[in-house]
Amino acid sequence: QLQLVESGGDLVQPGGSLSLSCTASGFSLNNYTIGWFRRTPGKEREGISCLNTRTGSTNYADSVKGRFTISGDNTKNTIYLQMNNLKPEDTAVYYCAADSSSRAFYRCSGYVGGYRARADFDFWGQGTQVTVSS
Repeated sequence: QLQLVESGGDLVQPGGSLSLSCTASGFSLNNYTIGWFRRTPGKEREGISCLNTRTGSTNYADSVKGRFTISGDNTKNTIYLQMNNLKPEDTAVYYCAADSSSRAFYRCSGYVGGYRARADFDFWGQGTQVTVSS
């Protein structure tokens, strides 16, 4: 079965850190674009970061730039989102998505920093909850 599974969500205090994982099963993440998105109640999905696993290119929404880092481990077929200096407004369900299209990184970049009801990716994970609260 081809799927993405996120993990690592938790309750953390403001200023704390978390590392989210996005692991693929049934396919290799080589030559894929991976996007991280988040969603809070009442809002559309926000694009926060993209990674092209072939080129290593990345981008970030202004809301997370300097605090979040996206990276990949080919040996584990996993993409990570390291989140530092977390703020209450980072509270959301976080999703990863993967697409193998040659234009996927370009599309993903268009999602970053924006709120959309729909983002076209081949695969989506089920989401992991991040809560930032004291």
